[in-house]
Amino acid sequence: MTPLRRSLPLILPIALFTACVPARKYEELNARYKSMQESESGALAKAQQAEATMKEQQTKLEDLTSRNGRLERDTLTLGTSLRTMNGQYDKINALNNELLDKYNALMAGDRSENRKLLTDLEATRLKLQGREDSLNGLGRSLADREAKLAELQAELARKDAAMKALKDRVSKALTGFEGKGLTVTQKNGQIYVSLENKLLFPSGSTVVDAKGREALSSLAKAVENEKDLNITVEGHTDTDKVLPGAAYKDNWDLSVLRATSVVRILQESSKLDPVRVTAAGRGEYLPADPNDKSKNRRIEVILAPDLRQLYELVQDGPEK
Repeated sequence: MTPLRRSLPLILPIALFTACVPARKYEELNARYKSMQESESGALAKAQQAEATMKEQQTKLEDLTSRNGRLERDTLTLGTSLRTMNGQYDKINALNNELLDKYNALMAGDRSENRKLLTDLEATRLKLQGREDSLNGLGRSLADREAKLAELQAELARKDAAMKALKDRVSKALTGFEGKGLTVTQKNGQIYVSLENKLLFPSGSTVVDAKGREALSSLAKAVENEKDLNITVEGHTDTDKVLPGAAYKDNWDLSVLRATSVVRILQESSKLDPVRVTAAGRGEYLPADPNDKSKNRRIEVILAPDLRQLYELVQDGPEK
């Protein structure tokens, strides 16, 4: 038997095995690609939903501010009207004196004169009654508006005090991380916890490292019992373009995937109600510092008070 014939039984299995390996590799890569597409679609849907929720909250806040200003202006106008009515009240007193004079004349005059005086007396009485009713109605309306304004201002003060106390608690919980890529600030009635990527993600990754998990867990524990709090997690990137072959399409995708990674850790580390948490991707379009890319690559956790109660309070107030 020739050497070729002796080698043939060994060569054929090796050739068949070599042909099968790329096919299985292709199927695995194809499955991974479809999974990544589904993850991308889900993340983009959540980003769009988050964007709509943020716009709705902003609209409600602007409407609340407008209504509060309108209520203050109305109260000022009613105060001016009250002063005007006080002047009219003095005139009412003068009319009352005129009424007494006519009554005295009625008692002393003849019947024809009496009839005329009675007519004038009734007209004066009706005029007096109308002015008194108008003054009483204005006083009640002014009192109602002042009470509603006081209630609204008290609720706003309570919300502001609660947010300040929450900021202090969050800062205390994150003391070991502030100055190391993490800042806590309060503005526009909200608390912003900003975490630079160096604290959370390796370059180009959407997986939070151990140090970042520790910071996020501390944050989640500090706010998990706040029932009147809405939490938005925003992912931000720099302007560098995504390299070909990356697991995400562009900076929009990268910012969304990083935001959803943070949201999952917040929920896994605490008893946060998922209904109160939103993940959003901002891409490269809201830079913290246009001259410092490292500061633009960040996650911002925005803690906002639930404004529904205030909105309903203003809705129930008097309309102009």
